Amino acid sequence: MAKPPAATDKGFGQSSTAAKKSRPKTNDSAGGNFGFTPKAELWNGRLAMLGFVAVILTELITHQGILAFWGLR
Repeated sequence: MAKPPAATDKGFGQSSTAAKKSRPKTNDSAGGNFGFTPKAELWNGRLAMLGFVAVILTELITHQGILAFWGLR
C-alpha cells in the first residue's frame, strides 16, 4: 500500500524549500479581470470595510439608524 502524503503536501504548515522551487509560478491576474480572482476579492473586502465604516459613522453623526436616515423606516 502507498504511503499517504504528508500534511505539508496539502498546503498545511511550512513546506520545504525544494517544494517551493518546484511549484509553478502563478499570476494573480490569471483567468481574466472579472470573477472570483484574488485581486477582485481583495477589492471586494476593502470596499465592504469602507461601506461598513461609512454606515457606522452615519449612525454616530446623525443619531439615527441608516434606514431612518434614508427615510425607509
